[in-house]
Amino acid sequence: MSASPGGTSASAAEALSPRLAAHTPEPGRDSRTGRLSFCTKMCYGIGGIPNQVASSAIAFYLQLFLLDVAQIPAAQVSLVLFGGKVSGAAADPVAGFFINRSRRTGSGRLMPWVLGCTPFISLAYFFLWFLPPFTNLRGLWYMTFYCLFQALATGMALPWAGSWVSSSAGFVPGITMEMAGTLMGAAVHGLIVSGAHGSHKCKDIALPDPVAITPEAGLETSPPPQFCPVPQTRLYTIAAAVVAVTYPVCIGLLRLGVTEQPEPSTPASSQGPSFLAGLGLTVRHPPYLKLVISFLFISAAIQVEQSYLVLFCTHASQLHDHVQSLVLTILVSAVLSTPLWEWVLQRFGKRMSAFGICVMVPFVILLAVVPTAPVAYVVAFVSGLSIAVSLLLPWSMLPDVVDDFQLQHQHGPGMETIFYSSYVFFTKLSGAGALGISMLSLEFVGYTAGVCKQAEQVVVTLKVLIGAVPTCMILTGLCILMVGPTPKVPSPDTSRRLSLRR
Repeated sequence: MSASPGGTSASAAEALSPRLAAHTPEPGRDSRTGRLSFCTKMCYGIGGIPNQVASSAIAFYLQLFLLDVAQIPAAQVSLVLFGGKVSGAAADPVAGFFINRSRRTGSGRLMPWVLGCTPFISLAYFFLWFLPPFTNLRGLWYMTFYCLFQALATGMALPWAGSWVSSSAGFVPGITMEMAGTLMGAAVHGLIVSGAHGSHKCKDIALPDPVAITPEAGLETSPPPQFCPVPQTRLYTIAAAVVAVTYPVCIGLLRLGVTEQPEPSTPASSQGPSFLAGLGLTVRHPPYLKLVISFLFISAAIQVEQSYLVLFCTHASQLHDHVQSLVLTILVSAVLSTPLWEWVLQRFGKRMSAFGICVMVPFVILLAVVPTAPVAYVVAFVSGLSIAVSLLLPWSMLPDVVDDFQLQHQHGPGMETIFYSSYVFFTKLSGAGALGISMLSLEFVGYTAGVCKQAEQVVVTLKVLIGAVPTCMILTGLCILMVGPTPKVPSPDTSRRLSLRR
């Protein structure tokens, strides 16, 4: 799974207050209850689909595309992944700063940001999967468009997710549509490009060219050429175009069905501390520091597992034809198990639920040792279970940390979003470091782009990246999470008061 719904910027905390309303207040809103209509909620939820579709496709397939289709060195791929992730993390506070200071227009204060980013992010996503005619500067080409995509995705996601901070009206349709978008991204992109990496590719290459042998002379001409990436490029271009079109379509529906209400004025006396001052306070709060450090390891492990699954199936096992099915198994398992994990969180507590993350540990090690199809499907299913709880757990534990902080410090509003957004910022940086360093390891062991059979040391490295690396990071994160200070649970009355205040 890709981006989580909590990924909003701290600097945007004050900007994310406008509520959603139907364009036509009479049919779109129940005047007696003030509730939003079903159509308005669905249009709002649809607005979150494009980013999830694109992020899901990138998470599973971008590395394979850069290595085997674009055929750029693994060291440059490392820089592309690291640069893109860092640009996305840096764009959070920058976009929040400008959104917070933007003026209200006829379309509202947040909607112009969504509409303005739409054409540019569509183009950035399309060119991210486009093969330029030159070869020397391809690494720079893909880094430029990946950084642009990550920054623009943040600029679009912040205002769209704003109502989640100020109101829960859009939360259920929002998260439902995001889950649907995650499945759509992997399914649509994977189905289109599945023919580019199947086992038949290498079988075709293995067949001798009829004119390659001269019977009269008994001599063999030059060997068949390396696999030509043109058919692969065409498939990836089609997939990119299909996903890019979802941006204007979905944002168009969002604009037609949803608009902003003027936000109520906030008394100056209720303003909280500045972002930098609040960040300094939050990082010194022991329960929050423990939570962030533990999930730096856990979220990085999940990203490594997702990113290298397709590469492992393609180059370290005979699972070429099962890639699409395995990806969908992971995502469907994660989506369907989410309600179960919500029940477990409430029934057995958050610390006990954290052990659900390590369920995948023995199975990923088994996949690295026995890379067969039956084992792979079991691992995919179990990995989906662990991914679901790893996404739910931090967002269920952060409110406890925030309540504990507020009870101790009694600061004004705005601290909640500083906690949430700084968590997103740090986890994005951890993912950037993990993916960048792990990709460098493939460069060191001699990964060769475009070949059907990699060297043995490359196969071993992929097994380590799919098994040992996530295992060590998950266990480290859980050990940190289980020790050290825990937030104090407030009384029911205090908890209710803090919830109303939020």
